[in-house]
Amino acid sequence: MSDLLRLATAGSVDDGKSTLVGRLLYDTKSVLADQIDAVTRASVDKGLDTPDLSLLVDGLRAEREQGITIDVAYRYFATPKRSFVLADTPGHVQYTRNTVSGASTAQLVILLVDARKGVISQTRKHAAVLALLGVPKLVLAVNKIDLVEDPATVFADISREFNALTSSLGWASEDVLEIPVSALHGDNVAVRSENTPYYDGPTLIEHLESVPVDAEPHRVGLRFPVQYVIRPRTAEFPDYRGYAGQVAAGEVRPGDEVVVLPSGIRTTVTRIDTADGELDSAHAGRSVTLLLEDDVDISRGDTIASPQDAPEPIGDFEATVCWLAEKPLRPGARLQLKHGTRTTQAIVGAIVERFDEQELTTEQSPETLELNEIGKISVRVADPIVADDYRVNRHTGSFLLIDPAGGNTLAAGLVGDAIAAIELGQPV
Repeated sequence: MSDLLRLATAGSVDDGKSTLVGRLLYDTKSVLADQIDAVTRASVDKGLDTPDLSLLVDGLRAEREQGITIDVAYRYFATPKRSFVLADTPGHVQYTRNTVSGASTAQLVILLVDARKGVISQTRKHAAVLALLGVPKLVLAVNKIDLVEDPATVFADISREFNALTSSLGWASEDVLEIPVSALHGDNVAVRSENTPYYDGPTLIEHLESVPVDAEPHRVGLRFPVQYVIRPRTAEFPDYRGYAGQVAAGEVRPGDEVVVLPSGIRTTVTRIDTADGELDSAHAGRSVTLLLEDDVDISRGDTIASPQDAPEPIGDFEATVCWLAEKPLRPGARLQLKHGTRTTQAIVGAIVERFDEQELTTEQSPETLELNEIGKISVRVADPIVADDYRVNRHTGSFLLIDPAGGNTLAAGLVGDAIAAIELGQPV
């Protein structure tokens, strides 16, 4: 079990995400007393009997005025058993791209539904996006359970429908948990509720504290994208040459043989430096500087990898993308592709298929991909990239498509066919 869990929230508008996140912060004592006082005063001004905990997290003025979440906000809280980084994402359809951003690094996502509405189209869309992103664990928080007349039946019916959906999307039953909650009153968030005798599972926080999450569910060898070449050329370090970056996968130790990609030259790691001194090893997520035995020509964008399973540099490949721009994607588009520390020119060849997240079907050879649509495309890059299939490694299998003129992010991409893992209906 890791000491840190990265999670995100998702769900439709007005399902109560902000209230739930506020409740998590409040119940784990992760907010200051003056913040609670301010929220209490604001709630009284609004004529409420209880503090509106959503005010703890809806920080933008537009969010407070409209009562919605617009941007992705990262919250930090902890219990005695585990620390958490939470990405609070929007629920509106037009902000689905923000949900993709927030959930892209999540090990677990809390997907909310309103008990009065059940599983709706936006729930299905978010679940499909989370499946494509390869989120390992999922919690369905059936919120506002106190507002329905027959909560036991409602909860059972929603759970049954959601289990059928997640099964089709590729999740195993042990990776999905449904919990009836009332974020407003705190039922089953931190404290087990007497109002839900039909539920005998853990509270939300108990589950977050105990759920086993592997930081690298698919084991691969070393992947170390080079971010910067360090050459001090000072009297103290006249010949120092180090390669700085973050370990994207695997582990590295002094004495390990490595291969530099895309050149294919092999050498050996002699030392691992950090600002705090040398290390005996470095694993995924650690930022370090590697020193090599040979004076190899390496620059930013190259990758130092384990030779046993080093990926072949690719110039042409298929990828699954979520289109994030107002202007639609068309075949032949000339864009920039950012993969790890490498940025290169790219051309979109064909739009192979478009994914319908409601019907779990695909449309072959569509003319465009519109805002928030998901599809499979073919891509050609000017400089080869060193990438794994996204289903093998999320960090080295993801990329961004960027507008070369304005620098805006146009698409989030996954190397390979992520749609293939989903149990599809009949293609259109």
